[in-house]
Amino acid sequence: MKEYATFAGGCFWCMVAPFDQLPGISSIRSGYAKDEQITSEAKQESEYVEAVQIVWDPSHIMFEELLNLYWQQIDPTDSGGQFSDRGPAYRAIIFYHNEKQKEAAFDSKKKLAQSGRFKHPIVTPILPFSFFYEAEEQQQDYYRKNTFHYKLYKEGSGRTDFLAQHWPKDRSYLKKVLTPMQYFVTQENGTEPPFTNLYWNNKKQGIYVDLLTGEALFKTSDQLPSHTGWPVFKRPILYGNIKKVPMQHETALKSKEGNNYLGLLLTEENSEYNQVNSAALRFIPTEKLKEEGYEDFLILF
Repeated sequence: MKEYATFAGGCFWCMVAPFDQLPGISSIRSGYAKDEQITSEAKQESEYVEAVQIVWDPSHIMFEELLNLYWQQIDPTDSGGQFSDRGPAYRAIIFYHNEKQKEAAFDSKKKLAQSGRFKHPIVTPILPFSFFYEAEEQQQDYYRKNTFHYKLYKEGSGRTDFLAQHWPKDRSYLKKVLTPMQYFVTQENGTEPPFTNLYWNNKKQGIYVDLLTGEALFKTSDQLPSHTGWPVFKRPILYGNIKKVPMQHETALKSKEGNNYLGLLLTEENSEYNQVNSAALRFIPTEKLKEEGYEDFLILF
């Protein structure tokens, strides 16, 4: 059994990746949903808003869970657009497909308002779904096809900082999308077993990115022979994508955007090294960099 969910949350580039990680999702298409609240007399730019339409299996995930994740992607107090994107086409709207979704959406909005998480009123409209048409293929899965540009855009728009400020600890959904070891490492500052992990002795050429956010972290030309059983790197691929976090007796490494634990900063003979858990990384070989949106890094090889 399949159902549809349609959410507008500003630029549709930013509304695909969060839902793409959930179980029971068959497809997510970026496009334009008709906003019936904009009448022909009041129409400014368009009667359509940028939106995503999700096809999902209710036997694997509940609509309420989709709603919870939706709220964590937007500014529900903004009625004039979302973040740096202004105007009616970028309004945040929940479109319900049936009465059950309508009831769940209003209940979810009420609970968010009562939570006190936001200082200003929750103004996101909840409207009946009427029509949706897909955007051009080049706009689909933009976060995968143009990862580097997508990251720059999302951070520059103000969305990343806003969400980190208002939803700093709400990461429970990750237990559904990560393996126990991946969750233990990235969310609980854990350490995987040495010598049996994926990348400690990797010989292929490519880059390593954050498992969850896709931030570019390290490249294989900076990977050193490991005597400890974990991947070790001379330096990050971009220093700005790594945070150094002082701990009691050591310095932890975390990804900047995802704030996911990576490993430890080691010092030996006045030199610093990055010892990282494979479970926190995803490896992209050079032949797939362009396909996955990391074409800008080909110059490094």
